[in-house]
Amino acid sequence: MTDVRAELTASVFKVEVAVGDEVEEGQPLVILESMKMEIPVISTRAGRVEELLFSEGDIVEEGAVVARLAD
Repeated sequence: MTDVRAELTASVFKVEVAVGDEVEEGQPLVILESMKMEIPVISTRAGRVEELLFSEGDIVEEGAVVARLAD
């Protein structure tokens, strides 16, 4: 299991994937918005989305786990 974390405190603008989706390394999982800028949270490796911990409109803190990937 691999945790993908937010790099900054921001709101979740858009969720790009769903639980069960297969993703590639470097693929955007979630788009965060901070100060009118969109910041993608990208997959750190290929795998399957096991869990999404936030929904659109939620606020995430810096370092928070946004998604979990399984093999």
